[in-house]
Amino acid sequence: MSDCGAHTSCGCESHSGEPAICFEGVSFSYGRSLVVEDADFDIYKGESVCVVGPNGGGKSTLLKLMLGLLQPDQGRVHLLGDTPKRSRSRVGYVPQHIDFDPLFPVTVLDVVLMGRLERSTFGFANRRDTSRALEALEQMGLADRTQDSFAALSGGQRQAVLIARALAAEVDVLLLDEPTAHVDVAAEERLLKSLKALKEDLTLVTVSHDLAFVSRSVPKVVCVNRCVHVHPTTELTDDRLRQLYGFEVRMVQHDHEHLDSHGGHDHS
Repeated sequence: MSDCGAHTSCGCESHSGEPAICFEGVSFSYGRSLVVEDADFDIYKGESVCVVGPNGGGKSTLLKLMLGLLQPDQGRVHLLGDTPKRSRSRVGYVPQHIDFDPLFPVTVLDVVLMGRLERSTFGFANRRDTSRALEALEQMGLADRTQDSFAALSGGQRQAVLIARALAAEVDVLLLDEPTAHVDVAAEERLLKSLKALKEDLTLVTVSHDLAFVSRSVPKVVCVNRCVHVHPTTELTDDRLRQLYGFEVRMVQHDHEHLDSHGGHDHS
C-alpha cells in the first residue's frame, strides 16, 4: 500500500492566507514510469524551502509541474492563486545548465536586462529597467561587474548573474535547480549569503543534492522519491534520509563538507 498522499505543510510555523504553491493530489508519469505519486503539500509566500531526494526521484519534475511545463496526470497545481500557465510571468526560473556562445559579446548587465524583456517597450531597456537590473546585481553582490563579459566570469558568478536576471523581472517566486552543482566552496558561501538576504516576501524554492548546503540554507525541506513529504530541516534524521535515498547518508552541519554516496565526507 502506498504511503503517499498525506497533506503536508510540515507545521514549521503558522500561516494564514493562500499558499504561493499548492499541490493537490498530484501524480505524474513519464510513459509507464510513475515519477510523482499523490503529492499533496503547500509552500507559503515568503518561505524558503529546498527540494531534496535521489537522482531520478522527481525533484526536477516537481519544478516543471510548478512552472506548468508539465501537466499532472491527476490532481491540480496552484501557483500564486491561479494555474501555473497564467502565473508563470511572476516566477523566475534558474536552470542547472545553460548553453551560451562564449564568443558572443554580451556583458553582465546585458544578461540581467534580459529579465526585463517582457516589461520593456519594443525590447528596449528604459531607465527603470536599468535601475532594476542594477539593483538585482547589487543583491547578488555583483554591482561592480556590470560591464564585464559574461563569458569571463566563473561558474559561481554566472549562476549569480542568472539569479539576478530572474530577480530583475520582479518575480514573486524564484525556482533554482541545483544552484551549487558546479561552484566551488567560496562561491557557494557567497551564493548562500545572497539568497538569505533576499526580500522576505519572495518565495524561494531550491532543488539541491547537497545536504550540507540544505542544512545551512533553509528551515523546511520537500523530500521527494516518487512520494512527497515535507519536514522542518531539523527533523531530517539519519533514518529519514536512509528511507529517502535507500542507503546510508548523513546530514552534515559543518561548513565545506559534502556527502559521498556512502555517507562519508568529501573534503575536495
